[in-house]
Amino acid sequence: MRRRLGLAIVGAAALAWGEWVNWRWSRALVGSGTGASEAVVVLGFRNPQPTANFINRWRVRAGIRSVAADGPGSTRVIFSGGVTGTGAPEAQLMADYAKAALSYDGTVLLEDRSTTTWENITNVIPLLEDVDRIKFASQPAHALKARAYLRRQRPDLAERVVRADDHRPGEWMIGKPLLALYGWWSLRGLGPEERKAAP
Repeated sequence: MRRRLGLAIVGAAALAWGEWVNWRWSRALVGSGTGASEAVVVLGFRNPQPTANFINRWRVRAGIRSVAADGPGSTRVIFSGGVTGTGAPEAQLMADYAKAALSYDGTVLLEDRSTTTWENITNVIPLLEDVDRIKFASQPAHALKARAYLRRQRPDLAERVVRADDHRPGEWMIGKPLLALYGWWSLRGLGPEERKAAP
């Protein structure tokens, strides 16, 4: 009985920690942002099969729900990701999913050459120059890495970054401790000031 109680406490603590860490990452390196136009950048994940995989489908949903409340008219959704297998680029697979499964009919742009997060940022910069607000849609750790890379490459554009709807309490709850552990490893190259959540 005592052992089961101990395991339950450890499990609850792990879930709470995963939730908190992902919440914090989703709020790091973002501002309040103003203006009428925005871009939502959906970052691709390795996708060798001919349709969007589970992770890319979730990222597309997070991207579409990040579109501003005033509707898609003032928003462009940019799908970013090149070919990682023998089929179509990740960007195309994600765009196809957004249109076919989510019935998204707003402005869509494709960046289909990138194979790393650094390249994602480098290649989407020309598509971000004229927008007032920028959002990155991915798992919170990956989106934070993208925001940090934009800050390194174009600090002027990084000032326009606002939070995407990439973290919701309870979503992916069982997996969040693992996502948090992987996130700590993947963010090891970021400095403390890049991990700090916005006030």
